[in-house]
Amino acid sequence: MNRRVLFAFIKKELTQTLRDKRMRGMLIMAPLIQLTLFGLALHNEVRNIRLAVYAAPSDVLAQEIGRRAAGTGWFTLKDKVASDPMEALQSDQIDAALVAPPGGLTQAVGRGVGKAQLLVDGSNTVRAQGVVQYLDQVRRDVIKERVLGGRPDPASLTLDTRVLYNPTLESKYFMVPGVLSMLLILVTLTMTSSSITREKEQGTFETLLASPISRGAILAGKAVPFIILGLLDLPLILLVAYFLFQVPVRGPFWELFLGALVFVGSTVSLGILISTAARNQQQAMLGSFLAMYPVQMLSGIIYPLENMPKWLVWITYFNPLRYFAVLIRNIMLKGGPLELFWPNVASLAALSVFLIAIAWRKFSPTLN
Repeated sequence: MNRRVLFAFIKKELTQTLRDKRMRGMLIMAPLIQLTLFGLALHNEVRNIRLAVYAAPSDVLAQEIGRRAAGTGWFTLKDKVASDPMEALQSDQIDAALVAPPGGLTQAVGRGVGKAQLLVDGSNTVRAQGVVQYLDQVRRDVIKERVLGGRPDPASLTLDTRVLYNPTLESKYFMVPGVLSMLLILVTLTMTSSSITREKEQGTFETLLASPISRGAILAGKAVPFIILGLLDLPLILLVAYFLFQVPVRGPFWELFLGALVFVGSTVSLGILISTAARNQQQAMLGSFLAMYPVQMLSGIIYPLENMPKWLVWITYFNPLRYFAVLIRNIMLKGGPLELFWPNVASLAALSVFLIAIAWRKFSPTLN
């Protein structure tokens, strides 16, 4: 093998790749940005647990447990929530509720029968396990200091824990809806992102431009088929989730279909935007690949959004997977309460319009 020819060929490929400004940005800037975001976002510890204490203000012991929990840094006390703890948990206003017994927890402990009920949202398995462990430790500390005068007998106050929506705390109830969401975005984003660039490379884009079709019609013709294909994948994925993993679907199917339709519309819009910005299929595929990781990691599917810095949480509001992750878990595990359904559907619809509007402005019906 001629080494000079080999080195010349390698130099040519490197020069050709790095000559393109878009490719340089993808190869250099994108990894640096992703590393920075992921380093700030990826935390497994459970923090900022929203806790509501359902007890009278005069119930000193119950209120002390709430204040002590907030003082640990793990919990955030929530006051303005629904009067019914079950309703507050179902509508995702809180993560846990401490409910004092009739007459108050302080009086119950004084009679030697102190038992409070702890209701926990089990749709997030890791978070629910942390809630149970943390509050049990807080309960032990409070009863030891306030009631027993330092004597190690925390059994005088117990928590009757009830985990909702996932009583056995099986991880598949948390992971399978998230994987379902990722599969939908993987299929739709990767297919759509190369749709326009493929036409240019195959030489059929010129024919398309010569036809009496408007710019909006071209984009719609590129988007609608992939929306249909994405929705065709939904029943197959749901069947596998239900029959193979025994993950329930407790909400109505019309909510599931409408939520998936708006979500797929937003991911297809993102794919069209990538396709209009790329010059060839290589750039389009690399762009969709680089977009997938921030979309997944900043969605709350794997790592909780509550652990992220506030400025990073604001970025997640432009992530369609954030809204659909809430939707799919809400429908499959909680039964799909409308107070959670409609705000997330509206956000996805607004995001779809925003993305397709940018793609429409960037789309140039020319060969250059």
